[in-house]
Formats: sequence, structure tokens, C-alpha cells
Amino acid sequence: MADQHAQTGEDHRPTELPAIRWEEPPEGPVLVLLDQTRLPAEEVELVCTDASALVEAIRTLAVRGAPLLGIAGAYGVALAAARGYDVDEAAAVLAGARPTAVNLGVGVSRARSAHRAEFAKSGDSVLAARAALDAAKRLHQEDADASARMAERGLALLDELLPGGGHRILTHCNTGALVSGGEGTAFAVALAAHRAGQLRRLWVDETRPLLQGARLTAYEAARNGMAYTLLTDNAAGSLFAAGEVDAVLIGADRIAADGSVANKVGSYPLAVLARYHHVPFIVVAPITTVDPDTPDGASIEVEQRPGYEVTEVIAPQAPVMGAGGGIPVAPLGTQAYNPAFDVTPPELVTAIVTEEGAVSPVTAEALAELCARSRQVTIS
Repeated sequence: MADQHAQTGEDHRPTELPAIRWEEPPEGPVLVLLDQTRLPAEEVELVCTDASALVEAIRTLAVRGAPLLGIAGAYGVALAAARGYDVDEAAAVLAGARPTAVNLGVGVSRARSAHRAEFAKSGDSVLAARAALDAAKRLHQEDADASARMAERGLALLDELLPGGGHRILTHCNTGALVSGGEGTAFAVALAAHRAGQLRRLWVDETRPLLQGARLTAYEAARNGMAYTLLTDNAAGSLFAAGEVDAVLIGADRIAADGSVANKVGSYPLAVLARYHHVPFIVVAPITTVDPDTPDGASIEVEQRPGYEVTEVIAPQAPVMGAGGGIPVAPLGTQAYNPAFDVTPPELVTAIVTEEGAVSPVTAEALAELCARSRQVTIS
């Protein structure tokens, strides 16, 4: 089960609540999430006491973003183990909560493997639960470290492609600290540019239909004192035409073996615009987002979201009128096409930046070499 606790204050200034954390109160371990569906209006924490509550939080996007989903999945397995639930059952449900996001399955697998190995060795369920938790905490720290390295590598690439600074960067969806154990992926690169005095403007796509750009990226940009401007997704073309975009930076939820990139729907049109206008289109993601078992873009399962996310809008404190709890903006009975992601082919991607290095041009061979090098570093 889950309980919500609102953080209130007179000035409503953003706090430094982490996106996810593990706690062990006297009544038993819990996983505490910053409910991203309530931002930026209020900072509310969601307390999950079992894997089913976490699955619901994942499906409703209270917790989201590829790296953070991996961390959450690992903690979810640890939570099931610590509270005496069936770990394999919990792992299976967690891994299937969002099918496009490969990091979720990676995190679940890491913690489940640690649990299995310790239980096979000692036969002690308490030690096995602790092993799962240790694996989750390691993944959490690894992601924070990876975030810092991606920011460094991404900024170096920007400096190489766009010497002189004064970058005007367009981003889509949300890729900051809200999706990471650190400061994010693509947003972390923009933040590094800001801190280096090299960011002239962050263009923030609002990212329909759930407005992760407007609600979350703008929230993080404001919190960090960045120069940013919000735009509707369909205004991006006019920005490119006016020569106001120097680079596009996005994250990824799955990168296929051939370099095809699944990311929040709306990313592919930006790649097409960027190619036409000769603007670098850069993907920033941890190496765990590269999935060698998915051969190409056509093999990526794209999550289909409920239609009411398109036919209704959610407004705080407004009366609930629609089936999804929002205000209808389309005639009753309207069907909606609502894929959560689209897929950008590798030929439209200028570079993929990971914590282990950058790939440009993006080819299956270059990605495979990067992944192999990463495995060697991990083993050594």
C-alpha cells in the first residue's frame, strides 16, 4: 500500500527532496518517491510499502525516466525481499510495468540476481534481502557517477561541435535529477554548460500530452537558475527555421543494437527537423540503456498509454469530469492515439553519449564496441 504526505510551506519554494530514497522506520522498510505527477504545484512524497504500490507508481508516472526506473526496480525487489514477499513474482511484475524502458528490467535483474546468489550460498532469507538492497544501493550510486561522467562527456562534445559557447539547446521531456540518481542525462549536459557559462538559452518543449517538459524540466531549470524558455511542441519548427537552435539534447528509454533510439514521443520529429536544418541531434543515456538483445528500431515495443491522457487535461483543484480524472477537451467517445515513445533511426542521430564514451557516427559496430569496452571496465 502507499500513502501520500504533502510538503507544505508559505513560500512554495522548491526543496531538495530526492526523487527516490530507501528508509527503514520501525514498522518496516519503505521506498519513498517524489510524486512527479504533482509537480510543480506541490512536492508530495509517495511511500511504497510493497512492490505492487511501486508498480502502480511506475504505471502512473509518479516515478519515471529510464535511469530512475532501473533504480526503482532494484529497490522494488529489495523491498519485496525485506518484507517477505515472493521475490520472483515481484520482479516479474516490476519488470513488465513499462515495457519500453530497458533500464527497469536491468535494475530488477541486478537485485534479483544478488538475492538468488546469496540465498543459494547461505540459505538465509535475511542475508539474501540485504544482498538485494546492497545491489540496489550500488546501482543508485553507479547512476549518480554515470550522470556526472555523461555531463562531462556531453559538454566536451558540445564544445567540439559548437566552439565558442553561447549554446542554444532544445530539449524534450525531462532528463534531469528527477530521472536519475545524479543530475540526469541530457539535462545534466545542459546544466554543465550553464555552470560553465556556455548556455545562452535552454529551449524546453512542453512535451504533450503529460507536459513533462513544462511541469518538470522547467521546474528543474528554474531551480538551477538557468535561462530557459518554454514552447509548445509544434513551435519547434519555427525555432529551427529562425536559426535559434544550436543543438538538440534528448535522453533515451531504449537504444537498439543498431543505434535506433526510443524516447518520449515527439523526439523523432525533432530529429527530422534537426537533420533538415543541419543541427546536431545528440542522445545522452547511460550504457545500460543500450540493449544488444533488441536488434533494431522495429523490434522495440512501444508502450501505448490510455487515451484519456490526450482527451482530457488534469488541472489541480478543478472538478473531476472525465474518466481519467481530468477535464474533457474532446467530444465524449473520441478515440486517441497515444504512444508513449517514438523511435529515431540511427542515421538521424549525430551522437550517442554515455558515461563510457560517445559514438559518432552511430553504427551497430561502434555501439557493440562501446558496450564490450564497458563490460571489460566493469569486470576489471
